[in-house]
Amino acid sequence: MLNQVQDNLITAEKVSFGYEGNVVVPNLDFLVQRGDFLWIIGENGSGKTTLVKGLLGLLKPMGGRLTFAGDLRRTEIGYLSQQEAPKKDFPAGVFEVVLSGNLARMGLRPFYSPQEKRRARENMRLLGLEDCRESCYRELSGGQQRRVLLARALCAGEKLLILDEPTSGLDPLITAEVYRLLEKINRERGMTIIMVSHDMPGAERYARRICNLGKPLLDAGGSASAAPGDSPL
Repeated sequence: MLNQVQDNLITAEKVSFGYEGNVVVPNLDFLVQRGDFLWIIGENGSGKTTLVKGLLGLLKPMGGRLTFAGDLRRTEIGYLSQQEAPKKDFPAGVFEVVLSGNLARMGLRPFYSPQEKRRARENMRLLGLEDCRESCYRELSGGQQRRVLLARALCAGEKLLILDEPTSGLDPLITAEVYRLLEKINRERGMTIIMVSHDMPGAERYARRICNLGKPLLDAGGSASAAPGDSPL
């Protein structure tokens, strides 16, 4: 029992989130364990992005309790939101974009450390971006841009990666590439990943567990492991 508790990165107990007194995500129970690849599925308006804001600490629970492991700091959580096409006047180079993932933990320190630069290079290698290091971000393809943003999120988060519709607007081939990269990161680094999506077929293929808002939480094999309003704790 002690080991199981230590493996829990996030515990939600009948937690609700919403805005201005209106509940959007009600009475939700779930666990996120270290090394999970959890997909949060739901139709538009089901509260997926609201839940992500709650997990990021941008919204306080309206009810229930959300608990994070004691060794998980906010600066160890990487976040990738839905991304629109970059503006034409966005001049940053690829390595600069990836390095910027370290900004949250730098505080008032004006320069990147050798360790932060090394981590950025490692993440670029992991995502196959070595040849793009000196390129301008705006000149990359959509799939390359998404890999750059993933590398930046990996620099930001050492233990947890939260992704909100990371394949929005991408074609099926690039979407499949992003899914495979996330699976690789989860498997090879043991990185815990929570991903919001409306892609149920993708979740069934790549996720370890699936949380369909308003329905039971499922293991990848399809067995129910928790349900909103019916705590597994």
